[in-house]
Amino acid sequence: MLSDFGLTHNQAKVYIATAQLGLASVGQISKLSKVRREDVYRVLPKLEKMGLIEKLLGTPAKIRATPIKEAIAALVKREEEKASERVTRLKVKTKEFLRDFDVNSLKPAVFTEEANFALISQRDGILTKALNIIESSNEELNLTCSTTKLMQLIYTFSDQLRKAIKRGVKIRIIAEAPESGSSLPRILEEQIAPGNSADLRYTNLATTHYVLSDFAQALVGTTIEGNMADTPCLWTDNKSLVSLLQGNFENLWHSSLDWENIPTDSVPEKLTTILEQLKTSNHVILVYDSPEAKRDILFNYLKMGLENGEAGIYVASDETPSEIRKAIRQFDRKMEKYEETGALRILGYEDIYIINGKFNPETTINLWKKLQEESRAKGFPAIRVTGEMACFLKHNLIKELLDYERKLHRTLELPMIAICAYNAKMLNKNGDPINVYTELVRMHSKVLFTDMENQIRKIEIRST
Repeated sequence: MLSDFGLTHNQAKVYIATAQLGLASVGQISKLSKVRREDVYRVLPKLEKMGLIEKLLGTPAKIRATPIKEAIAALVKREEEKASERVTRLKVKTKEFLRDFDVNSLKPAVFTEEANFALISQRDGILTKALNIIESSNEELNLTCSTTKLMQLIYTFSDQLRKAIKRGVKIRIIAEAPESGSSLPRILEEQIAPGNSADLRYTNLATTHYVLSDFAQALVGTTIEGNMADTPCLWTDNKSLVSLLQGNFENLWHSSLDWENIPTDSVPEKLTTILEQLKTSNHVILVYDSPEAKRDILFNYLKMGLENGEAGIYVASDETPSEIRKAIRQFDRKMEKYEETGALRILGYEDIYIINGKFNPETTINLWKKLQEESRAKGFPAIRVTGEMACFLKHNLIKELLDYERKLHRTLELPMIAICAYNAKMLNKNGDPINVYTELVRMHSKVLFTDMENQIRKIEIRST
């Protein structure tokens, strides 16, 4: 592990031995570290220069290690300084390179226009190309894709899209029509286009996903499946193909509906169908914008199972168990009897996730198995569980959360249906929302998005 902090193998062994001994001679350090005495003599000045040891005067000389935390801090600072120096050198080199490599001095070759195409298969290459297209746009940027990919695009390139709008670039977007309303217009306005400076329309027609810039270049998805940048894309500046795609976009634009004309009157009947069709071993992710929307989905989900003779478990962390218990009673008084009989259990996240301040994926999965076995012993044929995952985001356990979801998805062979509920606002505040969201979607068999704006209920359903 110390090698990751910039130490060689022998340097790490000598430091660890010195730290264990406390105050030692070269011979003692050599014996414990199993590094030859002459090599220890060569290593010690380098460790002293790094600030990891100090030499005490005397005969023989004694060596003492810098305390572990201070030593690690010194190594991290050293790596930061090295990185900063490298970046500074690269910036200087950039100026030198651009000065010496005079593009204008090159004699342009005489050629006739040919079709220019590039198939980009790697994620970083696709994201870089999309970034370049946005930043080079001067007049118009047209985009058509799924709502999921559009959301990822918005969060990934929000700064660049805002700058494009400030430059006067006209942005038009065509997305797939939502089930009933959508939070997309609000997110679009909040993230990149205050005052609705980007035009959004919906279509029911299946279409290729692509982005067009200034009638001059296009980036085309080779499939409509998957998440943004996960599948190869074709880039081209060939006038014929770009013109063809532009014509396709204009036809779609004139046949699509403005987002304000999409009805948003109620939760669609499809939600009920989706919840009724859930089967054991299904692992679902719910992304919600408000407590009301979350409760509407999860309470109906539990109620269906309870009325079918199944057990139900609700793990609260975005709200407290008492708040959930009160909300369930208001939702349906009959639900109270299920908790009294033990069919429904409402737990806090400290009971199942972060126990005594620590989280262990295997412990949590074993607890789920134990709860399922207890329910089966009471005569319940299956169990429906749901957990609010806000505790992981509050405690900054993103890596641990992804590890748990991955293991749960692989091992969910119990007679159990699971919905993992995520607060969208909290999810978007973590350091890398787009990649975290992408990973979470991969680990679930179905994705539910909900939105609640005052009295208007909205929900979008996506299967993955």
